[in-house]
Amino acid sequence: MAKKISDLTGDFPILDQSINSERFAYLDNAATAQKPNAVVDKLVDFYQHDNANVHRGVHTLAERATEQYEAARVKVQHFINAADSREIIFTKGCTDGLNLVASTYGSTNVHEGDEIVISIMEHHSNLIPWQQLAIQKGAKLKYIEMTDEGTLDMEDAKQKITDKTKIVAVAHASNVMGTINPIKELAALAHDHGAVFVGDGAQSVPHMPVDVQDLDVDFYAFSGHKMMGPTGIGVLYGKAELLRNMPPYQYGGEMIASVHRDHTEFADIPFKFEAGTQHIAGAIALGTAIDYLNELGMDEVAAREQELVDYVLPQLEALPYVTVYGPQDPKDHTGVIAFNMDNLHPHDVATALDAEGVAVRAGHHCAQPLMEALGVSATTRASFYFYNTKEDADQLIKAIKATKEFFNGGII
Repeated sequence: MAKKISDLTGDFPILDQSINSERFAYLDNAATAQKPNAVVDKLVDFYQHDNANVHRGVHTLAERATEQYEAARVKVQHFINAADSREIIFTKGCTDGLNLVASTYGSTNVHEGDEIVISIMEHHSNLIPWQQLAIQKGAKLKYIEMTDEGTLDMEDAKQKITDKTKIVAVAHASNVMGTINPIKELAALAHDHGAVFVGDGAQSVPHMPVDVQDLDVDFYAFSGHKMMGPTGIGVLYGKAELLRNMPPYQYGGEMIASVHRDHTEFADIPFKFEAGTQHIAGAIALGTAIDYLNELGMDEVAAREQELVDYVLPQLEALPYVTVYGPQDPKDHTGVIAFNMDNLHPHDVATALDAEGVAVRAGHHCAQPLMEALGVSATTRASFYFYNTKEDADQLIKAIKATKEFFNGGII
C-alpha cells in the first residue's frame, strides 16, 4: 500500500519536539533533510547484522553486504532513469561528484584557450572546481547571467556557449532562489557546440522527478543527505562512454583489475571511480530513502511542495518590509525561498526565528557571486520539504511578523 504524504505521523520523530518552548518548524531542508525511521533503522540493522566489506570476501556477511550495496546502486539507476547501473558512481556527496568530473574529464579535455560556462547562481561546489580548472589550464570561465525575474537568461546563454566551450555546468535548481533551470535546453545547446553538460542535482533530485536520459545530461551529481539519506554519501551519474574514457579520480584498493610492479590495469566502471572502502551503510540506507520516496511517488512529493509554495510565497511577498529573491510566480519556484527584512541582518533574523521555534538558514549559502549579483551580502532562507505543513508556513509568517515587531519596538 502506497504511503500517503498526509499520514507521516511518527516517521520523523525529530520533528516532534519543542524548540525554545515553541512548536518546532524545520525549514532548513535545502541544507539537509531529516531522516525517516526507515533510514535510521536500516543503518542500525546493517551494522548489527550485515557489517562487512564489499566485493572482497566470500563469507556470508560479505556476500550480504555486497548484494545490498549493489542493489542500492540499481535503485539509484532506476530512480533517475540511467541506462545502466554501471553509470552510477557512489561518492561522498554532490561536491565530491562535481570535483571528480573536473579533476578527470575536465583535466583531460580542457586546454589553454578553451572555455567553461557556468551560471551566476551556482553553489560554490559547482563553481570553484571549474574556476580552479580554468586557472590551471589557462582556460576562460564564463558566467550566464540572470534576468530581472531571477531566472537564467537563455539569450545570454546562447551568446556565452560557443564552439570554444568544452564544459557547461549548471544547477538544475538554485539553492538560494528556488529557480528551476532549463537544463535540458542547456544540455542541447552545449551538445550543439560539441561541449558536455554537467548538472548539479542537489536541489532537484529530492524534490521532483528526474530522468537523466530525457534531460540528456552527460554528468549529473547529487547528495544523499538532502533526500533523507545519511551524510557522507552521494551519487555521480555519467554516460558510460565518457566514464570509460576518463582517468581514475583516486587510486588504491577496489578500483583495480590487476597491479604489477611498473603498471596497473584499472577496473571497469563504476569500480574504477570507487577507490578504497566506500560508505557502504550510507549507500544501502540511501537505497532505503529512495524506497521511501518511491512509495510516496515523486509526482506527489513535487505536488506537495508546490502546494506549500503556492500558500506561503504570496504571503511573504505581501509583507512590505520583506524582499523575496527569485521568481515571484510560485509555479516557477521550488520550496527554497530566500528573503531579507528591511534593516535587519539575516543572522539576526534567523536567530529571532529560532526563538520562535522556526529553523532557517542565514548567510551567503555558498553562493557569493550570486549575492554580489543580487547586491546583498547574505539572505535568510526558508526551505520546505514534503513533510512540512501549512502550519509550518503559518508559523514562519507569524515569526517574521513577531521579529519585525520585536526589533522595531526598540527592545534591542
